[in-house]
Amino acid sequence: MPPHVLVLRAPGTNCDQETARAFEQAGAVAQRVHILRLFERPRMTEDFQILCIPGGFSYGDDIAAGKILAGQIALHLAEHIQRFRDAGKLILGICNGFQVLLKSGLLLAGDDEGPVATLTWNDSGRFEARWVRLSVDGSKCLFFTGMQSAVFPVAHAEGKFVARRGQKLAELARSGHFVARYRPWRGDGAERVAYPDNPNGSQENVAAVCDTTGRILGMMPHPERFVHPTHHPHWTRRRPDADGLQVFQNAVRCFL
Repeated sequence: MPPHVLVLRAPGTNCDQETARAFEQAGAVAQRVHILRLFERPRMTEDFQILCIPGGFSYGDDIAAGKILAGQIALHLAEHIQRFRDAGKLILGICNGFQVLLKSGLLLAGDDEGPVATLTWNDSGRFEARWVRLSVDGSKCLFFTGMQSAVFPVAHAEGKFVARRGQKLAELARSGHFVARYRPWRGDGAERVAYPDNPNGSQENVAAVCDTTGRILGMMPHPERFVHPTHHPHWTRRRPDADGLQVFQNAVRCFL
């Protein structure tokens, strides 16, 4: 039986349809669910094997990107999503969804001093929409199984990953949380990848973060926007692999 995917949407979410379609293309059954419906029946999560919070501008990013939705989840759904996670199911947050996972504490648990990291404004001070090249550690995260590199589009204004202090950044790196990093289009990379190859100025060039189990992933790039070779701007010159589709296929295979 194919896994069932809950694609959570809220006012301002605008990538839910593409994300649901990507999961369906990978062989899953996807259902888009409004956050208010989940408040009414939070045990609905028991009917699904994968939870995805897609990209967009939830609640208009009026306080900070993903902050309001993150607060709602932490206040009303924390217990149910904790059970969902403890059952060995998968959680994916893309762009705004990454911001939600991080700011709700679902991805990286805080400590006595508060959150250990956040996503903040791009160094450029503006919205960045471009294709990026990534180095990927496919051994650390189930969504990236078999992947060592990838290209994806990004589209965000608040995508800069920042740890609370240098010590925390080093601890997260040592623990294998940083499963994808921006890399230059030319060459093999450097300690500090320059703009625009690192489109937001993230510390450690971080593009994606997973939890210690490898089952919860937050990523700034949009895999749902590259699930067919023709999505790539150079598809007429070559037939690029649709790297985004592999992310969704990896998730689906965990339940087949």
